Amino acid sequence: MRRTWLKFVILPALLLTFGMAPAHAAEPRAEIANVGVVLYTLTQTPGTLLARWNYGRAHSGPGLATGGPRAGFAGNFHVRYFLENGQFSDEYDLEIEKTGDFYDVRWLVGGKLMARGVGVEVGDGRSLAVGWHRV
Repeated sequence: MRRTWLKFVILPALLLTFGMAPAHAAEPRAEIANVGVVLYTLTQTPGTLLARWNYGRAHSGPGLATGGPRAGFAGNFHVRYFLENGQFSDEYDLEIEKTGDFYDVRWLVGGKLMARGVGVEVGDGRSLAVGWHRV
């Protein structure tokens, strides 16, 4: 019993204290990775997509893309993103272009490219999963 207590309590505490944390220990985030993901889902309202986004595993929240085509994902939208607490985050002109089985996605402000990504339909074609990065 004493060895079990030593093994599971004392040893990990000593390793953490002296900076020798095991590989599975949580690492502090020195900086945010320039990579994100967003899931756009078709709604009942034509030309409108619901968004769920994350950037660098540090920021995330919902969003709403409007002004798009009556059906599908390919087209031009205006998208507004919010943080988890409901606070406004960003807004962009969103361009989605279908290329074969995949989608090229661009986020612009005043015609200037701010981010780009690639996407694929998921969930029986009701959602578009996009990986992206800032440029």
